[in-house]
Amino acid sequence: MSLEQKIMTELKAAMLAKNEAALRSLRAVKAAILLAKTSEGASGDLTEDDEIKLLQKLVKQRKDSLEIFQQQNRIDLAQKEQEEIAVIEKFLPAQLTAEEIKAELAKIIAATGASSPADMGKVMGAATKQLAGKADGKTISTLVKELLNK
Repeated sequence: MSLEQKIMTELKAAMLAKNEAALRSLRAVKAAILLAKTSEGASGDLTEDDEIKLLQKLVKQRKDSLEIFQQQNRIDLAQKEQEEIAVIEKFLPAQLTAEEIKAELAKIIAATGASSPADMGKVMGAATKQLAGKADGKTISTLVKELLNK
C-alpha cells in the first residue's frame, strides 16, 4: 500500500473519530504529497525514498516551529506541533538510537579512512546515504563531529 493510500485510510478514520490533531496532520501530508506529485519535473508517482524524504521534511518543519514556540512560551501552539509530529512519525521507519547511530558512524569512518574534522564531508556523504530515513541529519552531523574530534 502506498503512502498516499495509507494517509487516505487514516484520514477517513480520523474524520470518523473526530480527531482534530490527526486530521490537521494527515491533511498536511496529503497536501505535500499532491504538491510533490504535481510539481514541475515530477513523474506523477513518488518512490518510497521520496515519500520518506517528504515525511522527514514535514517533521523537521514542525520541530523547528516547536522550538520557536517553546522559546516564545507559546505552549498552546507548541502542543499542536507536538501532536502533528507524533502523527506524521507513525508513517516513518523506526529511528535509530544515538548509540546505534554511533556504531554505524564508526563503521563508516573506518571505511572512509577519515581521521580529522577536515574529513567530515566524506563521512557525511556516506552517512546520509546509508542512514537515510533512519536518523535525522542534524543528529548525524553532531555525532560525526563528536567522533572525529576524539
